[in-house]
Amino acid sequence: MKTTLASLFLLLSVTTYAQYHTHSSSRPLSFPDILGYKSLKTDLHMHTVFSDGKVWPTIRVTEALRDNLDVISLTEHLEYQPHKEDIPHPNRNRSYEIALKEAKDHDLLIVHGSEITRSAPMGHNNAVFIADANKVLKDKAEDSFSEAKKQGAFVFWNHPAWYAQNPQGNPILSDFQKERIKKGELHGIEVINTTDYAEESLALALENNLTIMGTSDIHGLIDWDYTEKGNNRPITLVFAKEKNLSSLKEALFAGRTVAVYNDLLVGKEEFLLPLLKASITIENATYAGKSNVLEVNLTNITSSDLLFENASDYTFYNSSPVFEIEAGTTKRLLVKTLDRKTSIDLKLKALGCFTAPKTRPIVTYKVNID
Repeated sequence: MKTTLASLFLLLSVTTYAQYHTHSSSRPLSFPDILGYKSLKTDLHMHTVFSDGKVWPTIRVTEALRDNLDVISLTEHLEYQPHKEDIPHPNRNRSYEIALKEAKDHDLLIVHGSEITRSAPMGHNNAVFIADANKVLKDKAEDSFSEAKKQGAFVFWNHPAWYAQNPQGNPILSDFQKERIKKGELHGIEVINTTDYAEESLALALENNLTIMGTSDIHGLIDWDYTEKGNNRPITLVFAKEKNLSSLKEALFAGRTVAVYNDLLVGKEEFLLPLLKASITIENATYAGKSNVLEVNLTNITSSDLLFENASDYTFYNSSPVFEIEAGTTKRLLVKTLDRKTSIDLKLKALGCFTAPKTRPIVTYKVNID
């Protein structure tokens, strides 16, 4: 009898653990590949108790798996260590090592990274693809950037519009950043950080050929800070030739990215347009009865709600010119073509997407009629 009760207790314990320790999510992130590239879902800015975060590194791995991410980096502050009395760790690589071990049996890439943390105008910067975080920790910020470059790191400027450092809420490209760009020591810039989008940062990215980045900068729990508030975490979609670290690094240096936060997508036109084209599938394009009204079904295969405005030569019978296709759903459009055609170009302006400040792309979907 004791054995039976013990076995039953063990079974219940394992079942309960399996229910709560799962790598599935009700809101997994999903985006299609584009021609010639794999769309890697990345979050390259996050923290744990090894700097000023609130969780152990293994939690970051589990969260990433639940969100269906492909790549993460735990970018602990090198200089700012508020938990060092409770968690002393002279080895600044420790967070990375723990995450790497946790992810070894999963299809999740871990990029070795750290955050160089200084006051304005130098600001906060993430160096990813480093070899040794301890060597990046220097007294002078210039030396930290130099060491990161020596290690082959990709470096991006974090939350440049952060009002705690720039009271006006606008990024200031100081002589320090200009010198880093000139020396090949600064390669990207966050246009989306946490819930904030700065179009001024996008302007700086385009003006200085910096890679466009979006990150969660998570310190607490993804569930608490994003999911339970009805949001997805901000990410950077990186268009890489393969899903491996070398391809990811090459793509970041080449600037093949789109920053995503919920229904906001920000990137260069050459990458955002093909992503949007691949995000909508056209199905069952037929004329309704004997009419010249074309019925078209548009399915959004991404995890982002997409908002469009009609920019084509045709008007709609059943819809406002402005309409939304929620993530994973299908929108039925009735298009007035006036006469019967074998195909049409359906041009839609993507209202939640930006290729430059206040510039929204127009996507053309070729509709072949059955």
